[in-house]
Amino acid sequence: MEKNKFNSRRNFIKSTALVTAGISIIPRHVMGGPGFLAPSDKLIVAGIGVGGKGQSDIQNFANTGKADIGFLCDVDDRRAATSIGRFPKAKYYKDWREMFEKEAKNFDAVSVSTPDHNHAIQAQAAMELGKHVYVQKPLTHDIYEARQLTETAKKNKVVTQMGNQGASGDGVRKLREWYDADLIGKVHTVFCWTDRPVWPQGIPWPEQPNATVPSELDWNLWLGTAPYKDYVNGLVPFNWRGWWDYGTGALGDMGCHLIEAPYRILNLNYPKDVQSSVGSVYVDEFKRGYFPESCPPSSHVIMTFPKTDKTDTDITLHWMDGGIKPMRPEELGPNETFGDGGNGVLFIGTKGKMMCGTYGENPQLLPTSKTEEVNVPQKYARVEGGADGHYGQWVDAAIAGYGKKELSAPFEISGPLTETLLIANLSLRGIDVRNEKTRENGDKYFEYPGRDVKMLWDAENMKVTNLDEVNQFVKRDYRKDW
Repeated sequence: MEKNKFNSRRNFIKSTALVTAGISIIPRHVMGGPGFLAPSDKLIVAGIGVGGKGQSDIQNFANTGKADIGFLCDVDDRRAATSIGRFPKAKYYKDWREMFEKEAKNFDAVSVSTPDHNHAIQAQAAMELGKHVYVQKPLTHDIYEARQLTETAKKNKVVTQMGNQGASGDGVRKLREWYDADLIGKVHTVFCWTDRPVWPQGIPWPEQPNATVPSELDWNLWLGTAPYKDYVNGLVPFNWRGWWDYGTGALGDMGCHLIEAPYRILNLNYPKDVQSSVGSVYVDEFKRGYFPESCPPSSHVIMTFPKTDKTDTDITLHWMDGGIKPMRPEELGPNETFGDGGNGVLFIGTKGKMMCGTYGENPQLLPTSKTEEVNVPQKYARVEGGADGHYGQWVDAAIAGYGKKELSAPFEISGPLTETLLIANLSLRGIDVRNEKTRENGDKYFEYPGRDVKMLWDAENMKVTNLDEVNQFVKRDYRKDW
């Protein structure tokens, strides 16, 4: 592994270890080191990104009754307003780096719910301070970052969880029990599909030369690691998901919820190859639009995973987004819901089929009449509260200390899962890679080497071996000073 790209933050991390500050809520580790229970038995959590999903995340931690929200951080005062009102004792910061520098001794754990492009640097810095971390899905923006966070979590012995709450649900555990009981034989093919994106994709970057940054938003901090661009309306707080500089598209948004089930049930690891096709936007007659900054409006990605101890052959996994769905299985009635309607997962085995919706919910054997007919003994322990217990599971594990309690989505699991989604995104981005060529008559034209190819993935070295042009997306260069 090459030298840690986050080393540029080492001086900052070292300086925080020397800082002392006034303590309003005493964190557990101050009282007596790792594993010590403070009199309140509470985990002191600092939230980075506390509007939208971050708002519900920290509320869910507080709802466990075992966590206090000690610090809040958000680049946008408008988005943070509700959380500030709910947790009036929590100190508020705009810059997470300042919060870490001044308050590192005063909290035990960090929740990261920022846009994808800043997940890694914030989680890495927290773990290097010895803090437990909860990071929203997808874990990272880049493949390299996912591998780095996975290694850091293990090295620093911190409790980690990714925010794909379906991993704690009962549904995926029931599907595992059915599969282990050999009800559908050995799976060889899986289909996952989603109605996302529900934000604009496949569009040109908006031209808004006079757009004004809202006074409550620190645009530079929001950009963080991403290249500098002038502010445009409509990007914050949600539509950034459709732009490669910040988001990871439909795959990053929903793949952690949908691919998680086959990943766990079949013991998948990294894919060995990937190929894709995308929906095209035409801007004129026979003129295909070229918008490489934007994720495609729809896609179909096919990944091949090596045989595992749960399968007899390699596994083919199909990902479909933008409303594209696989053919309905013949065992499903004509008026029965396929998956959950907008999203779903279909497992095809040598003896039968099974399916579920988002988060692994509503697992069904096909035909669905079989679901109520089978009685497979429970094999896997359930998480208290199911998917909603995902938050409490992390809080409990952080209080207990590293290695003391089982987690549904620690980085050792969610890191490779995230890498898989981002490997698929390499194929999508490869479609827009182009090289300018010159014909003998002097005319210019473009060659697109990433279209109509099967990318071969070298997981150990984190690189595509037959299309070097896409390896630039494995690891970004961060903006200067980030």
